[in-house]
Amino acid sequence: MIARAVYTSLLLFSSAGAQQIWDIWVTEYDQSALFQRQTWSTPINFVSPGDIGQADIVVDDGTVYQDIDGFGAALTDSSAQILSSLKSQNSGAYWNLLGSLFDPTDGADSAALSMLRVPLGASDFSPYAYSYNDEEDTSLSEFSLDAAPWYLWNTLYDIKSIAGGQLKIIVSPWSAPGWMKDSGSMLGGTFLGQYTDTYAQYLFKSVQGFANKGFGVYGITIQNEPENNNPTLPSMLLDADTEANIASKLRSLLDNGGFGYTKIIAYDHNWDQAANYPVQAINDAYDAFTGAAFHCYGGSVDQQMSFHNAEASKELYFTECSGTLYTDWWSDIKWNMDTLVIGSLSYFSRSAMFWNLALDGNGNPKLPGASSCNNPGCRGVVTVNDDGSYTLNQEYYALAHGSRAIVPKDPGGPFGQRIGVSVGGYLNYELQVGAYKTGRSTSENTDWNRYSLVVLNWQDGANGGSASPVQTTIKFRDQQATYSFPVGVTTLWWFAEN
Repeated sequence: MIARAVYTSLLLFSSAGAQQIWDIWVTEYDQSALFQRQTWSTPINFVSPGDIGQADIVVDDGTVYQDIDGFGAALTDSSAQILSSLKSQNSGAYWNLLGSLFDPTDGADSAALSMLRVPLGASDFSPYAYSYNDEEDTSLSEFSLDAAPWYLWNTLYDIKSIAGGQLKIIVSPWSAPGWMKDSGSMLGGTFLGQYTDTYAQYLFKSVQGFANKGFGVYGITIQNEPENNNPTLPSMLLDADTEANIASKLRSLLDNGGFGYTKIIAYDHNWDQAANYPVQAINDAYDAFTGAAFHCYGGSVDQQMSFHNAEASKELYFTECSGTLYTDWWSDIKWNMDTLVIGSLSYFSRSAMFWNLALDGNGNPKLPGASSCNNPGCRGVVTVNDDGSYTLNQEYYALAHGSRAIVPKDPGGPFGQRIGVSVGGYLNYELQVGAYKTGRSTSENTDWNRYSLVVLNWQDGANGGSASPVQTTIKFRDQQATYSFPVGVTTLWWFAEN
């Protein structure tokens, strides 16, 4: 595949100004194709405009929105444990799986995921409840990241060896150490404001500790789900004003400690409070926060606009949503694409991330006694089976289609940016579309950008009729190409002069 990608690029750049679609990846609603690269003997050419199709996608590369940081999931202790067990049982399958998830090579048969979210201390997917400093000690003299299971770090090293320099790590605590809360435990409770300075030091030492282990921290949230108090799992109530105070202290520590590049991200909770908590926190400590992060478990994705409209200069991230066991594959694909992979980006998110990267077929292992993800349970992006095999789930295919549209074309090159797109035609309502532009980094290719579309065709016959492709025209810079989008998800791209 790499050889073909090189050939395609050479052919493209030798054709003066010609815009051609060679690269198309398809996942069909009946699973007859799963993130499958289409083979073409001749390209789809952009030509002089004619009649429009059943749908008409109009790409406006003169309108550029946010940079996209990438797609990914959380490497919880449980995910690391599952993957580590696979490595011991079937090393070949383990490395194949990591390649399918993280290999950034242009044209590789992989999702090229570029973001990982790692809990700081225990979550509800850990073998036991722990922090990095369980002893009551405001000097944090007992602080150690090695309180986490050894397999977390080993798995993270292996992932980094595949993903390379494009991997971005966001870290999030599920709780402060129990002695900093009124519960006296990692499980539930409310943060005690008297420990604001100590907790900022704790988070700084976490970033510092990751760096010492060889992992730069791209972003840190002050608290995962700060309005969730659950006495059965690591969690903590933290009001917006106190979060802002911690962020201000942490920003100063990071800047003075050589970590000025690490972003501090507010909120990290559900859409339904997008106009309230994160706006209040950021207004309290405007210079400390880079932006805010959101989850899918309350409200709707369009509420991201409430935050964006209030804080237009701040960044927006989507960091958590979990698949559920035993649900319908195609229904999940439709929702994930419409709401998260295409949808959250269309509402200014720079990322789309799922919850556990890997779990077993029962949604385990979990923290003993935790009440979350029960009946029927949470599904990982991949399922690792008892026999040493694995299954790529619907979340994988959704992420893969989004990721391949925005990952760098060139090693070390820029990620994609969202650009303007609209859909006309009498079947326009059957297509949900995201459009992206990816710049170049190599000197001989500085005048050529990659332009990508991610398209969901959900004309599946569910409301009568039959499942059928949508014959579509694609307009770009006064030229027009034609492609029939099958029912399912399609990612395609072409190159054009800058």
